[in-house]
Amino acid sequence: MRISLLDRARTRTGETDAAAVTATVDRAGRAEELGFHRFWTAEHHAVPGIAGAAPTVLLAAIGARTHTIRLGTGGIMVPNHSPLVIAEQALLLESLYPGRVDIGLGGSLGFTAPVRRALGRTALRAGEYAAALEEIRSYLHGRADITVRPRVEPPPVLLLASGAGLALAAELGLPAVIGGPLIRDANKIDAYFRDFRPGPRTPEPYLMVSVDIAVAETTERARDLLLPEAWAFADSRDVGEFRALRPVAEVRRLLGSASAKKYDAVRGWMSTAVAGTPDAVADSLTDLLARTGATEILASVSTYDREDVASTDEFLATLQRGTGEPTGPAPRRTAVTSG
Repeated sequence: MRISLLDRARTRTGETDAAAVTATVDRAGRAEELGFHRFWTAEHHAVPGIAGAAPTVLLAAIGARTHTIRLGTGGIMVPNHSPLVIAEQALLLESLYPGRVDIGLGGSLGFTAPVRRALGRTALRAGEYAAALEEIRSYLHGRADITVRPRVEPPPVLLLASGAGLALAAELGLPAVIGGPLIRDANKIDAYFRDFRPGPRTPEPYLMVSVDIAVAETTERARDLLLPEAWAFADSRDVGEFRALRPVAEVRRLLGSASAKKYDAVRGWMSTAVAGTPDAVADSLTDLLARTGATEILASVSTYDREDVASTDEFLATLQRGTGEPTGPAPRRTAVTSG
């Protein structure tokens, strides 16, 4: 089972942003020691509970502390940047850490209206995103009317797919990353595999599934570990901020007096996650790969106590190494490795 980690540099109550960034770099070093395939960082601008705003900068620091693990942007939000700058940063990372870089690209705008205004992008016209992706790829592969530096072998591009993004990934012949409700959309997933247009670097479709995961000695405890992130998600709808993670016990108290709407939002978020005992999580992930045809799990492990994060990482590493003895059906499709 191929497993990679996505780390958004989440802060905890009472913790500085700098401490969260340092913890992400430290975690990447441990992820390499544990044998994970990739370590990805994300782009979130002016979000109180997320310290990572510039994935390429953070990956440069992580690359200096690691030697073999692949480094990925999960992702760079294309509407926020010039295609030229995205290509330059991607090639610079590749020149520093050759053969280890993945460029995950997404099409999301800023989290709130003030952030979107500050980034200079408040709307996205039809076709604009696809055109920007093609421009980025032309720079990476030396097909543009200017030569982007440094001139090195271009890293692979993967598309963070939501909504119509999976169809776009198939059209462009790109590996795709899906998460949330899209994991359950068999029609869109089947269409990706059916309509995929092969390219020289990706001759066959390649699908990664991004999912929140918690592992503990009991199912109840594992589900409790999901509560801080689930609460932050539900709370963001009311306060317009994705706040720092709170302790599990505090979130349980807050849930006791929460509105039905917020309680349902927490439950809805948790319904897309995987939580349970080691055996149950192994079976769930095996089934998830089988149902989606994905080749790789991109795991988001996020709870208040970093020791619980480390414990889940250690268990997932046993699945990555093939020592966790997961059971269940084999994937129904075979896809090639990207990068």
